[in-house]
Amino acid sequence: MSAIRKKWKEYSGPYLMILPCVVLLALFSIYPLAWAFKYMFYDFDGFTEATFIGFDNFVRLFTRDAQFWNSVWNTLVYAGGKLIVTLPLSLILAVILNQKIFARNSLRAIFFMPTIISAAVISLVFYLMFNSYNGIINNTLISLGIIQQPIEWLGVKYSMLTAIIVAIWGAVGNYMVLFLAGLQGIPKDLYESASLDGATKIQQFFKITIPMLGPVMQIIVMLAIVNTLKGYESIMVLTAGGPASKTEVMYLYIYKLFFPVSEGEPVVQQYGYGAAAGFVAAMIVGAITCLYLYLSRKSNNEY
Repeated sequence: MSAIRKKWKEYSGPYLMILPCVVLLALFSIYPLAWAFKYMFYDFDGFTEATFIGFDNFVRLFTRDAQFWNSVWNTLVYAGGKLIVTLPLSLILAVILNQKIFARNSLRAIFFMPTIISAAVISLVFYLMFNSYNGIINNTLISLGIIQQPIEWLGVKYSMLTAIIVAIWGAVGNYMVLFLAGLQGIPKDLYESASLDGATKIQQFFKITIPMLGPVMQIIVMLAIVNTLKGYESIMVLTAGGPASKTEVMYLYIYKLFFPVSEGEPVVQQYGYGAAAGFVAAMIVGAITCLYLYLSRKSNNEY
């Protein structure tokens, strides 16, 4: 008994400290996943008794639900447009703000500020700014004589572009900070030696900064891919997936299956079908992430 008491005194502290995290993880992560995995094989609306239907939800998803696959395409367009601008811009800002320039810390805080603001608040502000008739964007462009008629930024033609612009604004500061952390881990001696050898700043960037940032950049890009493919909160507030489902991404479509919006018709939750769609969406995100990791590791091995 004395040995048990001794071990309890030795190990009880750490286990008791992580116990709340384990309980919260089980309640809000593991249990919902198990619940969704069960009901994706059921016809279940949350009110009536669930009916086991086997793989019918998946058959419907792959053969009769064109709207879901349209949302997958929209997700890829949205993610591609966001990442192709956000990551290079974040890296450039990180390199600039890693230098000894005036008000460096203040500029870092300014660029990081959008990250700590709620996505709903950001989207609401941009919704007012991009409003077709009362928005500051159109009013400014008209007053400068750049355009004659208001542009429907949230219309069919430009809604996806607007959503991407908002996403870029909200994400640049986050990845900038991550790149800064990686840059500060690069030894200064490498740059000093390169300068003595006559290397320009551009040559140092491509020959020292990029290679030394390789492992960190791989993680940052992976996180950016996953977060972008899963993101929908900003679009939900900005356009609600419209108009005509032009900006409806995967997880916004799944959200609407669980929490449908009433438009004069009876609201019907589709928990079982939503769980199946969520599982397929998770597999798509996982497949894209694994493909990226495979290609990036293969590229690193070649060098």
